[in-house]
Amino acid sequence: MKVKNIIACIAACVIVMPITGCRKVTFASYNVSKDADNFKVLRKITVVNTRTDNILYELTGYFSLQNSSQDEIAVVCMVGEDKYKKDFIYLNDWTTYVVEDLDGNDVSPYHYELSIIPKSYPVVLPDIVE
Repeated sequence: MKVKNIIACIAACVIVMPITGCRKVTFASYNVSKDADNFKVLRKITVVNTRTDNILYELTGYFSLQNSSQDEIAVVCMVGEDKYKKDFIYLNDWTTYVVEDLDGNDVSPYHYELSIIPKSYPVVLPDIVE
């Protein structure tokens, strides 16, 4: 009976250990992606024709990527205070792209940030009775 318990404990440890390690990566990956989508990460995207090795598109800046199911990528780039441009990159069998994080990001899995954007909520003033 003891042997079965020991084997069960070892099996549980083998199963649980990789899951625990993935959680830190998951949090860090989520935080990096969130910062990139909020234009806080300097990145570079390069689109290459794999048949000819020619670079078709290259952009360096603060941008967010949006993938669609139609073999295209939308690149929303911040070009100034509250100014944005959107480019579309159409992919096919001969094109691929690479996105590089140029800043590196110090991301804590314990970071918590709450953003309340007043413009998003209607202003409701309470009735004041004197």
